[in-house]
This record gives sequence, C-alpha cells and structure tokens, in this order.
Amino acid sequence: MPAATYQKRRGEIETYFDRTAAEAWKRLTSDAPVGRIRATVRAGRDTMRATLLSWLPDDLTGIRLLDAGCGTGAFAVEAARRGADVVAIDVARNLVDLARERAPRDLGRGRVSFRVGDMLDPALGRFDHVVGMDSLIHYTADDYLRVLESLAPRTGRSILFTFAPRTAPLAVMHAVGRLFPRGDRSPSLQPLAESELRRRLAASRLLAGWSPARTHRVKSGFYTSQALELLR
Repeated sequence: MPAATYQKRRGEIETYFDRTAAEAWKRLTSDAPVGRIRATVRAGRDTMRATLLSWLPDDLTGIRLLDAGCGTGAFAVEAARRGADVVAIDVARNLVDLARERAPRDLGRGRVSFRVGDMLDPALGRFDHVVGMDSLIHYTADDYLRVLESLAPRTGRSILFTFAPRTAPLAVMHAVGRLFPRGDRSPSLQPLAESELRRRLAASRLLAGWSPARTHRVKSGFYTSQALELLR
C-alpha cells in the first residue's frame, strides 16, 4: 500500500492540476501562443515525449501499455497510433477530460482508455510497458521507489520514467520557486541525483531482475528532466 506521503502529495497534485493550473496547462499543451518561459517548457516536453517513444518498438500491435500520469493524452495517442492498447490514467479529472476531448476518433489499430484514478491501482491489470513522463517528479525518493516497486510485478518488458536530476541550475530554480506563494505554483519538484537513484534501484529486492538501460537528459530553458529505462 502506498505510504501516507504518497497519498498526500497525490492529493496536492490533483488539486493543482484540477484547480490552480487547469487553464494554464490546457494552453501549455496546445498549439496556442505562450510566453518565452512556457515555450521552453513546451519544447522540452515535446523532446522528452519523442525520446520515450523512440525507446518503444515502432510496431506496438498487441501490446498493452500504461501511460501513468497521462496528462492531456499526447503520449497515449502516439502510442495508440503505433497499435498499442493504452490505459491512460491521471489523478486530475480536468486533464483526463481534456485528453478525451482532444483524442482523435481514428487511432488505426490501437486504442486508448482514458481513466481518472491512481496509477498504482492493481485493478488496472498487467502491462507490457509502463511509461511515466514527468509524473513522479514531485514525489520523494522513497515514494518514487515504492511506485516502481508497485508497478514492476505487473510489467512484462520495460518501465520508462523520468526524474528531476539534481543539478546546480535546477537547485537554484527549486529555491527560487519557494519564494512564490503556495497557491501560485505547482507542488515542488523533488530533485534526485542519478547516482542515488541507481543505488536505490540496485538495493531494492522488489526490483530484482530489473536493470537500468538507456538514459537521456533534456534541458530546454526552464525544463529539465531525465529519462531512465528499466528492462526486465
């Protein structure tokens, strides 16, 4: 069962994306004009999405994939276009509603089931691949590991996820962000050093049989995120 800290932070994320930042996120994830800073975030997210997609097979026909923290559904739609059967879940109902609204009717051989809920719900079943793009960056390192340990037994091939790398520039932005009122900003990022993450992964008994593979860092203005591939 997820720790209380996970449940608490999940509630904060739900509130932020459903209330505080609903309109801003709707605009950021669209083609609408945005300011310079948000433009760098949009570009960074586009690059990261392309990176994670490149780590999956070109043909996903017959593959069941979990988009854990699907947001407005861009990744889920692209995976479905490759033939995947995608379960796309997010805690924020507004984002899921927007994802359903934006999803094209014709996805070829694939399909997407958009759901509101917890990505750790065992009722979601088993998957060949799990992808979590920027959906864990607000959680503590302990909760981060618990999420991976919860998903691993129900995943057959790979878990692709991102983390906020602990770098000097990111630490500065993290500190500056704390100067803004809580109601005006997102739940704080939880920077994590790659070396610490790898140490925790190697020490976890529940992740025995899983090995880190490819990694890639994306830096675009105010967006910094690093992807890591876990393979069974």
